Amino acid sequence: MKRALLALSAPLLILLALLALLLRQGSDRLQALPALLVGGGLLTYSGLTWRRRRRALLAALRERQPEPGAGAGGPPP
Repeated sequence: MKRALLALSAPLLILLALLALLLRQGSDRLQALPALLVGGGLLTYSGLTWRRRRRALLAALRERQPEPGAGAGGPPP
């Protein structure tokens, strides 16, 4: 439950900032920009971290693969 709320926090922060931008007028709109920037930064950081973890996992899986001509008679890895 806690992870689900944390996963939704950045998109909800962006949604709240966009709503504030729409509802406010004049210079009051600038107050919504920090929330928009923080939410965007959190989403960007999360995406980059996800890609880095996936790349490391793929590299580890490729490292463990047996040689193509090694046959199936050998000991398991």
